[in-house]
Amino acid sequence: MEINPLDSVEARPSRLNASVALTVALLSTVMGVCKVKDDNIVQAMEQAQADRLDQWSFYQARNIREEIAKSTVTQLELEAQAVPPAQAPAYQQAIARYRALVEDEETKKKAVEKQARQDEETYNDLNYRDDQFDLSDALVAVAISLLAVTAVTHKRWLFWTALVPTVLGVLMGMAGLMGWHLHPDFLTQMLS
Repeated sequence: MEINPLDSVEARPSRLNASVALTVALLSTVMGVCKVKDDNIVQAMEQAQADRLDQWSFYQARNIREEIAKSTVTQLELEAQAVPPAQAPAYQQAIARYRALVEDEETKKKAVEKQARQDEETYNDLNYRDDQFDLSDALVAVAISLLAVTAVTHKRWLFWTALVPTVLGVLMGMAGLMGWHLHPDFLTQMLS
């Protein structure tokens, strides 16, 4: 029985191609699952951003109402000094009413500000996870590109090189899916 050297050469690329195909299938699945979750997070980010903007608009409206009420109190206090004593109680009632309005608007303004800041925090938390999915997508794309070149060139070392972004991409995808606190800030800042 003779050993045909071509048989062993053909078997290697065949096993390598099977490994490449299996890895690409795994990466495609991970990418698909992460994409669904990432799209949901992006929708939640858009909602949080809209809510935040609405709350800051309400805050500004409350602030304007408060400032107008303060101005009215000042105006009424100045006018009350020049009116006859018989009209003074009416001015004092109006002043008290507008002071109550100032306090009410200030209280409501603080509540709206608190909600706006909470919406901003929600947005930032979601953006953190969105960054994880974005990094996962980028790393998986690099891995698939390297695997495609591996399938063409049949270079085993290139397959092992492709496993580095593969592992990192899957890790970042899992971090996004599981809510792990894994976030390479330097990389996301560089890419944003």
